Amino acid sequence: MTKLSPVLFIPHGGGPLPMLGDIGHTSLIHFLQQLPSQMDKPSAIVIISAHWEENMVSITSHEEPSLIYDYYGFPDEAYDIDYHLKGNALLADKIQRLLCDKGIESKLDSQRGFDHGVFVPLKIIMPDAQIPCVQISLVNSLDAKAHIAIGEALRELRDDNILFIGSGFSFHNLPAFFSNNRSTDSKNEQF
Repeated sequence: MTKLSPVLFIPHGGGPLPMLGDIGHTSLIHFLQQLPSQMDKPSAIVIISAHWEENMVSITSHEEPSLIYDYYGFPDEAYDIDYHLKGNALLADKIQRLLCDKGIESKLDSQRGFDHGVFVPLKIIMPDAQIPCVQISLVNSLDAKAHIAIGEALRELRDDNILFIGSGFSFHNLPAFFSNNRSTDSKNEQF
């Protein structure tokens, strides 16, 4: 029986804070640093970040994607983070074919770089950047059934030693997260 590559759902912290030595991210950094010792080395990574939504599944297809500093208000060094993570155009093509075979609309994006939901955790997990990576977007409807179908369409890649990573947090409404108000909609408050 073939051993399936794992599927991980990991936190990536608050913007670039894990890269800036923020003390509040110490546990997260330790957790991410320990991941490689707990699994076999994958041949490639497919990562889905909470920071990329499109009207259809979009797939990075550049061999050397740039970094997207998709955060604001941080010190200058947050915008100087460097990480030379390789893409994988052949894997991107295969992902698109698998989606097409299941009737799921998708597109290759040769211009899109990696957002901080990709480069922040991967720089901690594998600082040497030796494993190529393809990022795929969420579908902006955020429909659970659509995303389950995407996962099912790509399932066979786990037989090929491809690691899947979901990068985000179970809760991503930052204004509500940092608010002292327990409800973002006072009409729905229950006492």
